Amino acid sequence: MEGLLNSFPHQNCINPFIFNPKTVHNLPMVKLRTGVFARKLEADFRRRNCLSLERQSSVSNRRNDNGVGVDMGEESEGSEDWELEFLGELDPFGYQAPKKRKKQENSKLKEDSEGMDWCVRARKVALKSIEARGLAHSMEDLISVKKNKKKNKKKFEKVNKKKKVIDDNDDDSDIDTVEDLKMDDMVIGANGDDASSLRRQVSMLAGGMFEEKKEKTREQFVQRLSQFSGPSDRRKEINLNKTIVEAQTAEEVLKVAAEMIMAVGKGLTPSPLSPLNVATALHRIAKNMEKVSMTKTRRLAFSRQREMSMLVAIAMTALPDCSAQGISNISWALSKIGRELLYLSEMDRVVEVALTKVGDFNSQNVANVAGAFASMQHSAPDLFPELAKRASAIVHTFQEQELAQVLWAFASLYEPADPLLESLDKVFKNSDQFKCCLNEQLSNSNKKRRAERSADLDTAGVLDTPVLIFNRDQLGNIAWSYAVLGQMDRIFFSHVWTTMSHFEEQRISEQYREDIMFASQVHLANQCLKLEYPHLQLALGNDLEEKIACAGQTKRFNQKVTSSFQKEVARLLVSTGLDWVREYVVDGYTVDAVLVDKKVAFEIDGPTHFSRNTGVPLGHTMLKRSYIAAAGWKVVSLSYLEWEERQGSFEQLDYLREILKDHLGEGDNNSA
Repeated sequence: MEGLLNSFPHQNCINPFIFNPKTVHNLPMVKLRTGVFARKLEADFRRRNCLSLERQSSVSNRRNDNGVGVDMGEESEGSEDWELEFLGELDPFGYQAPKKRKKQENSKLKEDSEGMDWCVRARKVALKSIEARGLAHSMEDLISVKKNKKKNKKKFEKVNKKKKVIDDNDDDSDIDTVEDLKMDDMVIGANGDDASSLRRQVSMLAGGMFEEKKEKTREQFVQRLSQFSGPSDRRKEINLNKTIVEAQTAEEVLKVAAEMIMAVGKGLTPSPLSPLNVATALHRIAKNMEKVSMTKTRRLAFSRQREMSMLVAIAMTALPDCSAQGISNISWALSKIGRELLYLSEMDRVVEVALTKVGDFNSQNVANVAGAFASMQHSAPDLFPELAKRASAIVHTFQEQELAQVLWAFASLYEPADPLLESLDKVFKNSDQFKCCLNEQLSNSNKKRRAERSADLDTAGVLDTPVLIFNRDQLGNIAWSYAVLGQMDRIFFSHVWTTMSHFEEQRISEQYREDIMFASQVHLANQCLKLEYPHLQLALGNDLEEKIACAGQTKRFNQKVTSSFQKEVARLLVSTGLDWVREYVVDGYTVDAVLVDKKVAFEIDGPTHFSRNTGVPLGHTMLKRSYIAAAGWKVVSLSYLEWEERQGSFEQLDYLREILKDHLGEGDNNSA
C-alpha cells in the first residue's frame, strides 16, 4: 500500500489523489482490509476532493471577511471532529495523519447498514445525551486532539506523579486511601479548580456513579481501619497503648494515632488500633486539654483537624466492641473536646451502644456517661432511665464525687431519677453516715476509708453501713440537684442539708469562684426550702443565710449579658403599650421583664436554656420558672425556637400579644 501511495505526485496539491483521477482507473483490483475495491476508492477520492475544496473556500472567505490571517474555521472543525470521532465515523481507513484528517460524509452503504449497527445507534444516543447536558466542550477536551494538549499534559504532570506514587503503595487498586482521606485536596496549586471541575463533570456523565464509589471507598477505608476481630498482635497493641499514655500533649497523642491510622490504611496487619487503644487515645487527648486548660476556641480548632475527625470516626465504628469503661472514656472525652458545640450525631451513637451495655456499668461509668451528656446539654431520654436503674442497683459502690456528679447530671437535663433517689433513702438512713470536711482533709480521709471499706465488705461485696464524706462543693451540687428535681422532702437530702448546715464555721470567701458557686447553689436551695417546703423547717439560720446570700449575690458571679435576641424582644414589648419593667429581681432571680401590678413575669429564653438536640428546657431554667411561680408570679416564657419561626416585626408582635392574653385581663388585652 505504501508503494501505491508513493506512485502519486505530491507537489503543489492538497491531497495526492485530487489531481490524478485517471491513475485510479488504471489501478489493479486490490482488495483492502476493509473489503473495499479500487473502484470504490475512486468515488471516495472524488468526494474527498469536493469536500476539501469546499473547506478551503470556506476558510479563505472567513479570512477575507475578518481581515486577519487566522484560520477561523479551526475551532468549528474541532467541535465537529470530536463528535465524528466519538461516533467512529472520522477517517475510518486511517489514511491521513491525525491533524490532517477531515470530516467525511456518510456513504450510502453505511447509511443502509445503520439500522443494523447497534453500536452506532448507542453512540448516537450517548452523543445526544452529552449535548443535552451541555457537556460537549468537556467531551471535546477528552476525545479530540488539540494543539494545547502538551500544555495540559505539563499542567497536570505533578498531580499525575503524586497519584501514581500513591497507587503504587496501595495493594488494593479499588481503595485509594490517602486520596480518599484528602477528598478535594487531591490537586494543589493553580490547577485545582480545573481538576475539581473535571471530576464533577465526569461524575455527572456517569449519573453520580463516581461520587457514589468515592463514598463507598471511604467507608471501606474506615472499616478496614477498624477490623478489630480476628487475630491480633498483643505486643503491638501494648506498645501503642504505652506510647499513647506517655504522650505529654494532645498534639502528641493525635500524631501517634494518626501515624498508626495511616500505617493500617496502607496494609499493616493485624491492626494495633484495638477498641481499647482508640478509647485511650481520645481519653488522653481530652485529659491533656484539661491539664493545660485549653481554651474553647483552641479545642474547636483542634477537633476540626482531619486526623482528629478520622480518630472520632474510627471510635464510633469501634464503639460496639468497646467495654463499659471504653464507652465511658469515649463519651467523657467527647464532652471535654467538643463541649456543647460538637459531636451531636456521635453522642446519639453513644446512646445506642450504651443501652446495650448499661448492665455492665460500674459507678464510675454511670457518673462519667451521665456527666458527659449533661455538660454537652444533650438530652438522652431513653438512656437516663436505664442509668437510674443501674445506679440504684449499685448505689452502695458510689464514691462521693461520683454520686454528686450523677445527681447533678440528672438535674441539669431535668431527667427523673426516682429509682436512684429511693435507693439513696434506703441505704443512707442515718445521719451518722454523713460527714463533711475540707478538700485537703478529704483526700487523706478517702485513702483511709477505702482501705477500711475493702476490709469491711461482706461476702456479697456490700457494706453494711457505708459512710459518705463530702466536701463543701459536693454538698452544694447535691442540694441544688434536689431543688431542681423537686425532691427536697427526701431523707437523703435532709441528711445532706443538715450536714452542710453544721459546717457553718467554714469560711465563705468572695475571692474564689468555687466558693461563689457553692454559695449561689445553697442560696437557691435555701430559698426553695423557705418558699416551697416551710413545713420541713430545714432553712438555714439567719447568720449563715446572710453570709451565703452575700457571697452568692456578688457582682462578679451575677454579671448579666443581654443578647441581641433579648434586646429585640424587649423593643417589641414596648409596642404592646404595657408598662414593662426590665431586669426585675425576685428573691435573687433576675427576671427579663415584669408587669408589677399584674404580677406577670416574662422570661426570654435563648439557646442556653434548652437541650441542644430536643429543645427541652434544662434544669436551671425549670428551677427558675418553678421558683418564680411559687413566689406568686404568672410566668410567661418565650422560646427562641418559637420566635425564629415568626417572620417580621408585625408577625412577632402578634405572637407576643397571643401568648400574653391568657395572663392579662380583658381591658389590658384590648389595649395591647
